[in-house]
Amino acid sequence: MKIQYLFQLLTLVVFLACNTGQKAQPATNLPAEAIAKEGRQNPITKSFVTWDKKMIDIGKVKKGEKRTLFFDLTNTSGQEIQIDIVDACECTKVDFPRGPIAPGGKGHFDVIFDSTEKDVAETIGINVVFKNTDAAGNPRIETVEYKFEIEK
Repeated sequence: MKIQYLFQLLTLVVFLACNTGQKAQPATNLPAEAIAKEGRQNPITKSFVTWDKKMIDIGKVKKGEKRTLFFDLTNTSGQEIQIDIVDACECTKVDFPRGPIAPGGKGHFDVIFDSTEKDVAETIGINVVFKNTDAAGNPRIETVEYKFEIEK
């Protein structure tokens, strides 16, 4: 019994020793207040592209039915952008712009949803990964979604 208490005490000491009391730092080099004071947007949250819609509710779909939908984006980054990869569920086929999109230019995404393998309502995310990166060098990723219900 004494060994069990000793082990618990040791575990508690190690746990407390790991807590250095440091607070998480903001993701940018400047504090949010300084960015706001300068009238600039935080580079992490700055608008990169805008979408005509981020979510489409296609309603009830019969199992085995295919539906076509689309999303449009506008390049608001002030620089040329290009899509690297579009990732979605196997039930989703996406035709997307392959070349560069100029500042202010638009990109059109044709999406075909095939409900053959679906049995329940779901929300499907379409991840659009750009060749462009953020200030930290990470690829920019945007997600649009659609949802449906399976009619039996």
